[in-house]
Amino acid sequence: MTAEPRLSDDRSEVARILFELAVPGLLQHAAEPAEDRRIEYREEAVARVLGGQLSVAQLEYVTRSMSPCPPYLVTSATHRITWRDSRGIVNVAPTGLLGAVVPIVAREATLELWARLDADTELSRRTAELPESAIKLLAATTTDRTPVEVFRTGIDAAGRTLVQHAFLAAQTPYGDAAELARGLGESGIFDAVATTWYWGLQASTYRRGMIPASFVTFAGRVRYSVDTVVALRAMKDAQLAHAQDESLEPLPSSAQYSKLAPGQRPRCLARTPQLYDDGRTSVLTLVAETFVETFIRLLDHIEVATAVVEHAQPAPITSAEVFEVPDMTCSHCTRTITKVLGELGVAPPEFDLITKKVVAVFPSEEVRERGFEAIRARGYTVVPLQD
Repeated sequence: MTAEPRLSDDRSEVARILFELAVPGLLQHAAEPAEDRRIEYREEAVARVLGGQLSVAQLEYVTRSMSPCPPYLVTSATHRITWRDSRGIVNVAPTGLLGAVVPIVAREATLELWARLDADTELSRRTAELPESAIKLLAATTTDRTPVEVFRTGIDAAGRTLVQHAFLAAQTPYGDAAELARGLGESGIFDAVATTWYWGLQASTYRRGMIPASFVTFAGRVRYSVDTVVALRAMKDAQLAHAQDESLEPLPSSAQYSKLAPGQRPRCLARTPQLYDDGRTSVLTLVAETFVETFIRLLDHIEVATAVVEHAQPAPITSAEVFEVPDMTCSHCTRTITKVLGELGVAPPEFDLITKKVVAVFPSEEVRERGFEAIRARGYTVVPLQD
């Protein structure tokens, strides 16, 4: 039984609680035998400027929202794909040199590990036995509502890390998707993202098909360049300073930092090392290693192919409309969409983060189109459902 913690924003205590929930056995529930499957996708090229590095919209976002990151350090995806995964859920993702196989198989690995979480009865038991004070401490420190949601978000972040760093495949010694995944894991890149990126940077840049990083290779392993480390640290410091300046309106991406005590530096809860089995490990290490292992295994069972494009007429508008937002991943996303639609007079929508579906009531077709454009302006994809 977990000991009663004191009720405060004690991130070390929260890290310990999550570790004791996860160890032993997180994501080790026996997986179902992988079935061979074929997944089709549609692809469009990303029109880029700045010497073929960024699109106009990406360049605008970097200069407006990622200061002091220099634009030359940001690499864009070459293409953007759309597909339905093995659960029938629509997805969108940026791709690079290695193509559609990385985001598609990463999504399937994410789904498998989410299923393992759902089937983990020991995790459910340990979570149910948490004292009320621990539950309140978790709620006060994290943006996710339950420990399972925290772990789900971590798995999703591991997938995004792999997909984004695939944009830099040409800067690595890795020749295919399996080598890339294994190389990133052995090089500590999953850990580097948790350490150096500020909260929210991964989600916002992923939606826009960018990565603010470059690689150097040493002894067969990749590392962030000096410019990358300096820029990421500066962006994180800027977010921290903004969050702790009470005279400024809080940024959605730095809301967590406002809860830190003066002088306290932000740390990834999952990365905090804990003593275990005569050594030290962390939740992040467990998740990243299992994700890489699952991704590589699934590469042998998933065939990725381009789809035949069919042109269908959009469905007529109704009072309550269901649409999909494939890159909606967490409660921050739902709050953002609720806010932009609320500014147009639309009542708070209903969300399903599993299926990526949103139900909203639009008073007119004009408001519907303005709402969709407002959501897209925040970096999300809107897919109206069709008959």
